[in-house]
Order: sequence, then structure tokens, then C-alpha cells
Amino acid sequence: MIKKFSVLYVGQIELDNVGLHGTPADERRYPNERLVEAFQTSKEIAQLMDGLGFYCLWTAEHHFQREGYEVFPNLILLGTWLATQTNRLKFGCAFNVLPMWHPIRLAEDYAMADILTGGRVIFGVGRGYHTREVESLGAPMLDNKANQELFEEQMDVLLKAFNEESFSHHGKHFQIPPPVPYRGYTLQEVTLVPRPLRRPVEIWQPVASGKTLPYIAQRGIKGMVTLNGEKIFDQVARTYQTEAAKAGRTLALGEDLCWGVGVCLANSAEEAIRRIEPYHDERYKWFAPFGFVRYADENGRPWGTPGAPARMPTIRDGVEQRAWLCGPPSLVIEQIREFEARYPGLDQMMIHWAEGMPPAEFKEQLRWFAREVMPAFKS
Repeated sequence: MIKKFSVLYVGQIELDNVGLHGTPADERRYPNERLVEAFQTSKEIAQLMDGLGFYCLWTAEHHFQREGYEVFPNLILLGTWLATQTNRLKFGCAFNVLPMWHPIRLAEDYAMADILTGGRVIFGVGRGYHTREVESLGAPMLDNKANQELFEEQMDVLLKAFNEESFSHHGKHFQIPPPVPYRGYTLQEVTLVPRPLRRPVEIWQPVASGKTLPYIAQRGIKGMVTLNGEKIFDQVARTYQTEAAKAGRTLALGEDLCWGVGVCLANSAEEAIRRIEPYHDERYKWFAPFGFVRYADENGRPWGTPGAPARMPTIRDGVEQRAWLCGPPSLVIEQIREFEARYPGLDQMMIHWAEGMPPAEFKEQLRWFAREVMPAFKS
């Protein structure tokens, strides 16, 4: 049963002239005084969610985005601060882009957040997808194999640091510790200080393609599936369950996954589509070139594969694919319950804040959702 309702806020500022025919994404440029507005917005959204009974505010790590779409460079720091401004809400890292970090520094920073917030920061990792930021910060992105190799070695270091009293690691990219003299002896192992108090650490990773699933499912890493068509989500859920079973993890279908969707409430489906359309289109102006159109045709083939569509989606495509739920609360409740019935292990749903929707409008959507949708799912 879905019990945990969250929000994904990637850190966009209030954008002007949005929509398909608005300002082209690459032509947006905002001064620092505008870009920092996202931090106050995150505080206001967090406090509102805290009072309404939401579970978690997820945010995204990105760098150099003068365009104003994603402006948070440090999620652990952000979540730790937001925890001081709220009472119960959790703060998820979606995601710490691991190739841009030293794994020990990331492990230490998360451990401090876990301790200081009483476990209210949720850990997440990703491999990255912006060449501008990943390559600029010294990690491979154009070379996908090299990126994967680096990421997986970093994960090995992270898991050792979190879970072992003392550890060593000797791989292609990291020698921890190096065999150097220290206080009269030669180093052979080190200890992460501090370690998180809540272990094993709950770790989330984005599911951008089926290639990720064996790695995360067999290691107990949870998967976030955001704005995917229902056929793609079904493929992901079934593959995750199968791969987890190979490692001896028996899961109900949908367990250890988070279902991320766009939501727009209105008095009718047509009104909701009309309201959300410019914000939906603004999102895909920025994200579609990165390959984030996870829809399938009637034969289950992902868009972009031979014979399947390869174009920027419309909001009506999104509604048809059930990646966007648009209409009155009663319709949205019905659609969520349909997903519940299909995936008995699914307990988390995340609302995507469409880039371009002003904060005031999104806050009203959250109030409406909490007032008329969430109560239907309280036991």
C-alpha cells in the first residue's frame, strides 16, 4: 500500500516565459541574485510539506546551471539545513553524483548528516548525465564505460566505509590507505570517523535504463523510477524483483521502488492538462535532449528504439502513458489505487514539481493533494 508521499524538487527557480514557444532553454541566463532564490523556495516548500504530512522532499545535485533549472550543488548540506527548519520531514538526495566526489568525503558528510539530523537525510547516488559538470569536475562522462567503472569502485569504497569497523581498498582508482608510515607503523587500514548511526545505510539510485537493475537489485540499493510510462515502469518493477531474487532477496512486486509521477489537480482532466501543459513542455525543452523520455509504444518498445516514436512528448502523451496524473482528486485517487493493486510491494509515490510551475501554484497543488488525495491512502 502506498503510505509515503514525497516531492521531487530539482532546484529550479521561478522561470519566466515558459512553454514550448517560450525562451529556449540554452538562452536562459540568470544572475546569482535570482539563482539563490531556490534556497528560500526549498525552505518554504519543506515547511509546507512538513505541516501537511508528506514523507520526504527529494532534491537533485547539479553544477554550473546558470539556466536556472537545477541549482543545488550539495544535497547533504541542504538537507541538514532544512532539517533545522522543520520537524519531521525527511530530505532525500536524488542524487549525489558519485563520480564528482571522493567516496570517503561523501561517506563522512553523509554520516555527519545522519547524526546531526537524527536520520532525516536519505542517501542516494547517481552516475551523472551532464557532460558540462561531470567532465569539468574531473570525472569521465563521455566515456560511459569509464564512468561506470569509476562509479562501481567508488561504491565498493562507500559500502566498506559505512559497514566495516576498519577497511582497506586497493583498486584502479583508489588506494586506501596508501602504505605510508604513520606514528611508527605502516598504514594498512583506516576507519571512517564518524560512521552513520543507522546502518545498513538506506541507499537509492535512479533507474534510467534496465542496465542499472542487476547492479542495484542484487546489492539492496533501492530504485527511483521517475516520469516513466506505465509499461516501462512495469518492466522495471518485474526486472528488479527478478534480479533481487538472484541475490536471495525475496520482494513483493514494487517493493524497494519509488514511483515518481507528475500530478496536476483541477476540476476536470481537460482543465488540468491545459494548466500543466506549458510547465510540462518547459521541462522537456531542457530534459528531452538528455534522453529522459521513458515512454513505450503499444508493443512495449521504449521511444527511440527502431519503430517506436522518437520525439519530444506532449502532455497528452504523458497522460496516456500514466506518467502524468491530471484531473480531479477522485480521478487521481482512482489511478493511484490502480497502481497499488498492480504492485503490492509499492509503498512510495513521489510527485514531480514540473519545471516552470511557479512556487505559489505548486504550493496550492500540494495543499489540495494533501487535503483530498492523501487521506484516501491512510490506514
